[in-house]
Amino acid sequence: MATQTPAVRRSRIGSAVASGRGLMRALFTPGSRRRRQEGLLLELLGQLKLMTEEIHRANLIQQYRLTLRQMDRMVDDPSLADAANTLPGLSEVKRRQMIFANRQYGNLLLAHRVGACDWDELIGHLRVLCLNALFAEYWDRTAEHRRSLPADSIEARVGAVVDVMLEELADDPDEWWIVGPSPGEPAP
Repeated sequence: MATQTPAVRRSRIGSAVASGRGLMRALFTPGSRRRRQEGLLLELLGQLKLMTEEIHRANLIQQYRLTLRQMDRMVDDPSLADAANTLPGLSEVKRRQMIFANRQYGNLLLAHRVGACDWDELIGHLRVLCLNALFAEYWDRTAEHRRSLPADSIEARVGAVVDVMLEELADDPDEWWIVGPSPGEPAP
């Protein structure tokens, strides 16, 4: 490597400094500064959206925990179950079974809503649940409850799929499990 004179070194350093100044001017000119700010704002909005979705999922989980605590208390104390009972004429044992069937369905629905299972997994779990005679009875007894759901709600759409599954199972139990593609996922 050849030795450089101080003047050559200064000119190279000067060139690097001049290039750096040019880059700094380009970064901080009004147009590039605005583009950079817009990029940062878009990134921040994306992160805010993700955080909002996560808070919504956490709220759904917390609400379900509260519901489960109430159901547990109803199972433990029949007098409380009487206060919340919307299915008349049930024995204490049958009421407990209906509460548990509701818990199973609610748990599957929550799993889908928070992203723990996708639509196809949800349908598969519901297909298995539909084979249970107590769940089928619970579903039949609570049909009126689902009529008040907004048609575009996820629970109404899942309920319509379960209705079809139970109808198909009742029509031909031997061929019921052999099905084509599952009903398409409802629009979010």
